[in-house]
Amino acid sequence: MAQRRTVQRRSTANQLHWALAADVCALVRRSPGITRAQVARELRISTGTAADLVTKMRRAAVLTEGEPVPHGRGRPTSALTAHPRGPLIIAVEITATGWRMVSAGLDGRLTVVARAPHRGRGPADVLAPIRAAVTAEAGARAGRVRAVSVAAAATVRDGSVVQSSVLDWDRVSLAPLRAPGAALLVANDATCEALAESRRGASRGARAALHLTVLTGVGGGLVLDGAPVLGATGLAMEVGHLPLGDPRALCSCGARGCWDTVLGAGPLAGRLGADDDSPSAVEAAIVRGEPAHRPALATAAASLGRGLAGLINVTDPDVVTLGGLGPLLRSHCPEAFEEALTGGLMRCLREDRPRIAGGELGADAALVGAVETALDEVAGPAGLAAWAGREGSGRNLGA
Repeated sequence: MAQRRTVQRRSTANQLHWALAADVCALVRRSPGITRAQVARELRISTGTAADLVTKMRRAAVLTEGEPVPHGRGRPTSALTAHPRGPLIIAVEITATGWRMVSAGLDGRLTVVARAPHRGRGPADVLAPIRAAVTAEAGARAGRVRAVSVAAAATVRDGSVVQSSVLDWDRVSLAPLRAPGAALLVANDATCEALAESRRGASRGARAALHLTVLTGVGGGLVLDGAPVLGATGLAMEVGHLPLGDPRALCSCGARGCWDTVLGAGPLAGRLGADDDSPSAVEAAIVRGEPAHRPALATAAASLGRGLAGLINVTDPDVVTLGGLGPLLRSHCPEAFEEALTGGLMRCLREDRPRIAGGELGADAALVGAVETALDEVAGPAGLAAWAGREGSGRNLGA
């Protein structure tokens, strides 16, 4: 009986150590350059406990410390960073026109691995080169890849793509992108953007953060207390398919009157004389600022403001971030945007409306969110314990 209690105490102590280690990893992602002393202050633990914990995390190939850097009169300090032999995430973003792949360690820093335009729109054409890139990267990293996290311009239910209006896909399995020994995670790209901005961007610290992005179509995400709102099966916040467009217009999703039919790079391209219907081409057309295009831009800005008002009314965020073409539409036609936004808000919200800001992470937002999604698992207590166990005995933090 005494032996059983001893084993239980060791197990509990080990679980507490891994929970503390996960908190340290989260701080390293949230505050690049953080030191052991700062970790101790943030977690309200002694400097000795912090030093002991970091030492054990280094032995487990979780985190390490860089070269000491002088700061004024104090002793030189070393920033905590991902261990050079530690676990890795592969993150992939699949857009309407191409794909990008990055890798990241437990500090969440992105390293670009590969990128390319799509060679075709069919699932096989899109996925084959991505699969080759994932296989090559995982093979070169000697068992370090713990998750492949995909941010897709698609509707995702229970971790699977069920349709994509911009790629003209129906049900498509992304299982070919799985790497040996690694989890495969799939999420909507706008949901990933929302998570990224709430963790590392313009809505950091917000309790309820609403994100709205305008790319090929309209996408959005809502993050409450640090976690994305997904609904019962993952379909939540498909805002591009709210009935804010022409009721007669048939959307490629199968519904009529979707917001995507009137707002986004696709609808705007023809009206602005863009070279093509990609977000980059439409952005260039907006920046040119030709007077003949102003009515079309004002209509788009008003649509953005009106739709955003509705979303604010129903989600009650304390911060709103805009991504993609959203900030440009707002800045080029502020009067049209503000008039539509104010007119659509409930009176109580007009008097005390949430802060609205442009996203800080730009084109990397979806990839940062995909990395954050994966690190919630890989750098959580269970994920870290699994990593240390996989690396061999003697790496137990409680030891």
